[in-house]
Amino acid sequence: MNAPVRRLSFLVGLLFASLLVSTTLIQYVFAADLNARPDNRRTLLATYARERGEILVGQTPVARSVPTEDEFKFQREYPDGPLYSHVTGFYSFYGAVGGLEQSEDPLLSGSSDKLFYRRVSDLFTGRRAQGATIETTLDPAVQQAAEQGLGQARGAVVALDPKTGAVLAMVSHPDFNPNRLAGHDLATVDENYRKLTEEPDRPLVNRAIGGDLYPPGSVFKVVVAAAALSDGEYTEDSVLPGPAALDLPLTSATLPNHDDVPCSPTGEVTLKQAMVVSCNPAFGDLGMKIGADALREQAAKFGFGDSPSVPMRVTPSSVPAELDAPQLAQSSIGQYDVRVTPMQMAMVAAGVANRGTVMSPYLVQSVIGSDLSVIESADPTELTQAVSPRVADELTDMLVATVDEGTGTKAQIPGVRVAGKTGTAEHGEGRRAHAWFISYAPADDPQIAVAVIVEDGGVSGSETSGGSVAAPIAKQVMEARLK
Repeated sequence: MNAPVRRLSFLVGLLFASLLVSTTLIQYVFAADLNARPDNRRTLLATYARERGEILVGQTPVARSVPTEDEFKFQREYPDGPLYSHVTGFYSFYGAVGGLEQSEDPLLSGSSDKLFYRRVSDLFTGRRAQGATIETTLDPAVQQAAEQGLGQARGAVVALDPKTGAVLAMVSHPDFNPNRLAGHDLATVDENYRKLTEEPDRPLVNRAIGGDLYPPGSVFKVVVAAAALSDGEYTEDSVLPGPAALDLPLTSATLPNHDDVPCSPTGEVTLKQAMVVSCNPAFGDLGMKIGADALREQAAKFGFGDSPSVPMRVTPSSVPAELDAPQLAQSSIGQYDVRVTPMQMAMVAAGVANRGTVMSPYLVQSVIGSDLSVIESADPTELTQAVSPRVADELTDMLVATVDEGTGTKAQIPGVRVAGKTGTAEHGEGRRAHAWFISYAPADDPQIAVAVIVEDGGVSGSETSGGSVAAPIAKQVMEARLK
């Protein structure tokens, strides 16, 4: 073989070797990265071509895949639009974003290891690959009542079954229409998504479980009272100071009552009376006496500091780690740097309702395969024993009195004993206070526990108290369940 032929043979061999190496790199080394590229149209088409599982409320789909005539084969559809937007999230060119679409994406898409044997069976039988169906715990009547109750106001509502932890309703306002993000026109979807992300009210944020957490205001007094009753030195008849304003140590500042008048003609109140009229000075004094450690420990028993998965992650609620006496007094009325999610305050109400046992909240009742077999189902789990049954009964007595004759009268339901607590939370100079209400009913056999937050007092004009704004919403939500 002469020299030119040898050189040509060497060049051809080198080219074949390069081709082999590059093919190997593409198929095995870079495959995962290439598949994950957002501009990889083949991956996008393959993903859309698989029918995602449904998300059910009762037996009704609130998210489903419908066949299309275009190259994508299926399009995600949300029949109830905004009503369940923060529960479902959405599925589009951006992938699975928010809600169950994101947290349960492996099951809905069919890629979960739990569906491995089903995929193998589909491979041999030639059946079309399909994701699993997610059955939620939501009660459609309760969800609808929460949605209507909030109306045009910003805020959130969470309702739980106290005995199991099942989420009966989860509404966050403002909401959004996931159908506008699930289309196959990339330009339109992109424009709709851009508008939502630029909205100052941040409609994509699920305020029920995350976002910028709220000061709880006076609904946090339930946690303070629980700590006091649990230490054995206090009962609901214990006498506390109830002046128009409490002098705070280490400072010239005072802790005023909400209406700047004494909590009683005598200037003293029992713990029960302090809860009924929501006496700030009494709870500020009580918090300083029981101490920061006891307060933080009690809050932790209700779930503060935890990040439960419902299966969406819930942002931890918190009580500040370091508190001097004035800060402790402020924290004891749910101000200073105490921050909570509506989910956490619903857990507080549910824990007291369930005689002191806080159940882990959950949103998924069962996972159902395409052959209608149940792949997994919920198993209610005890999170913690927050207070003893005796303390829970005492708290219930106080909270029933609050609704019967105190600040929570607008939550009364004829023929039903309702337990509840109002809250009005300041959150900035010159800004209207947030309105809170937590409750459960019936008090002697609770079927539902509710937390309502209405940002900036909603649209009620000058009335921004929890009793006038949030309590009627909670009443509407509880009635929907009890009926």
